[in-house]
Amino acid sequence: MKMPHWTAMAAILLVLSASVAAIIVDSTQSDPLSELGTVPDFTLVERNGRTVARSDFDGKVWVADFIFTNCAGTCPLMTEQMSELQFVLPDEVRLVSFTVDPARDTPMVLSSYADSHQADSDRWYFLTGSREELYTLAREGFHLAVDDTLGTEAEPIAHSSRFVLVDRQGTIRQYYDGTDTAEVSRIEDDVRGLLSE
Repeated sequence: MKMPHWTAMAAILLVLSASVAAIIVDSTQSDPLSELGTVPDFTLVERNGRTVARSDFDGKVWVADFIFTNCAGTCPLMTEQMSELQFVLPDEVRLVSFTVDPARDTPMVLSSYADSHQADSDRWYFLTGSREELYTLAREGFHLAVDDTLGTEAEPIAHSSRFVLVDRQGTIRQYYDGTDTAEVSRIEDDVRGLLSE
């Protein structure tokens, strides 16, 4: 028996409506990045000796981590992952590595370390300052652990291996395991999402 024309049209519209509804539900289920605190003001020294403040990143999306140059634990992998990010993220995104060993990591030492990892000086910053400034920034500003009394032989300063995604307003939007390639690969999509906000 042949289906009346209007019945066929109604069936097609029903299928289309269900498809559109499924797309809408799917898109609303992907949660936006959370707001996890605001990075406080800081004034530190970059590897080239110039002063860098938190305000220098206003209007920029950036990814931060805390490392030290003589670390034989998680830092080499974190720095390798950060190095990969400078090639996959849009040019306008900044990368910021804060040292947790300022007594050793002078601007000259950081400069040599950055060069050994082909760090683009226009995009990837290596910052140092006083121990108090850096540890307060890590703990209270980025909510990351750091302790120079609980380390191991390979990693004498215990510190978080997290990468931190910060938006244009200086708001922390996400944390990632900086030693996990799969987690770090999510940063590219999240960054593009922030850039489109």
